[in-house]
Amino acid sequence: MNMPTSKVRLTICGSSYVISTSESEDYMQNLADRLNLDMNELMASSNSVSITTAAVMTALNYRDELEKASGSADNMRRQIKNYLEDAASAKMAAEELRRENDSLRKQVDDLRRRLTQRSDV
Repeated sequence: MNMPTSKVRLTICGSSYVISTSESEDYMQNLADRLNLDMNELMASSNSVSITTAAVMTALNYRDELEKASGSADNMRRQIKNYLEDAASAKMAAEELRRENDSLRKQVDDLRRRLTQRSDV
């Protein structure tokens, strides 16, 4: 099912762009504002940094952030999977111990009954 799209006008480093997106206008504007800020910071750091260079450097920085975040997310997924497996194993072990405990209680009750019967004789 296709998400409804709308057109959003964004201004980045003085250039205007019309973007077709399924995201909200506020969300897209926040992205554009961050991009604009990051690119302007790079260009302010040196007179030799052009808009194109700033765009490429910013794209590399964003890609680096994405790769690191993706790696962290993958690591968290693995940890959660391990925790779920550990929890399932612990649950099975607890159930087995519960059954064993019930069996031992029955044996103790049976032995007490026998002992009571013998002492009554």
